[in-house]
Amino acid sequence: MTREYRYYQIDSFTKDKFAGNPAGVIVNADGLSEAEMQHIAREVNNSETAFILASDSPDYDVHVRFFTPTVEVPICGHATIAAHYARATELQLESTRVLHKTGAGILPVDIVRENNDYKIVMKQGTIDLGPVIKGENKTKLLEALKLSREDLIADVPIQIVSTGHSKVMIPLKNKEKMNRIAPNYEALSQLSKSINCNGYYVFTLAAGNDDVLVEGRMFAPAIGIHEDPVTGNANGPLGPYLILHQLVKPSGTSFRFRSKQGEAMGRPGTVEVEVLLNDGKPASVHVAGQAIIVYQAKFVLD
Repeated sequence: MTREYRYYQIDSFTKDKFAGNPAGVIVNADGLSEAEMQHIAREVNNSETAFILASDSPDYDVHVRFFTPTVEVPICGHATIAAHYARATELQLESTRVLHKTGAGILPVDIVRENNDYKIVMKQGTIDLGPVIKGENKTKLLEALKLSREDLIADVPIQIVSTGHSKVMIPLKNKEKMNRIAPNYEALSQLSKSINCNGYYVFTLAAGNDDVLVEGRMFAPAIGIHEDPVTGNANGPLGPYLILHQLVKPSGTSFRFRSKQGEAMGRPGTVEVEVLLNDGKPASVHVAGQAIIVYQAKFVLD
């Protein structure tokens, strides 16, 4: 029997086509096998493709699975933005909250309708501060990125942090140095096996720009992504990292900032991050972004 699946190509964290981070979305993925999802993700060859499945439980509204061209991952920031933007556009939703099941748990996504368009706000998973990268692993990492210890912000550790999908946080002093990085991808892939983390987020604090706090780049060759243009699941855990290592000093019950990424790839985009605080300590993280549909298509499978 012939099966048809509706496909959207979405650019996330931007309102400009061919900018931000591209993601594929199959909005009616019920009936696809895991192998077929992986084949589709490989065929469209985005860093991630999202597959929206109907709920089989009263505990959540939809189930979303995320695949790189080579593996399934628990959750993906820009593909979450893309999935819920495509779904909201197709269903013409009003502002609402959707609970979606992911590999990082059941999480809320807020659909905010503004000027006949949508902004997507997603709560990320539990904040998990992982190990500091030091010793031989730190040396291997810097060699793979072709950086020196003098390029790093002094007295701030390189550390694995997660809000559902872990990233290595690497603080640099200089934006120009960051934009010149040409990694040894094989060395990064091999290091991922040792540290059990596939993503490397290199960032610098933006100088003299009140609108943007951070600019960054993200590499994940171990899961088939040499460089990701704009990464929600890097900028999300970055928020708690900045606070805990006193790179920022928030007051009140939340800390908001904007981060830019993708400039080095010619695909700039902006991520909005909010860290909710409890007694001054990071308690939870929300990531928000806009999106735009680049094209629609369909997969016809036997």
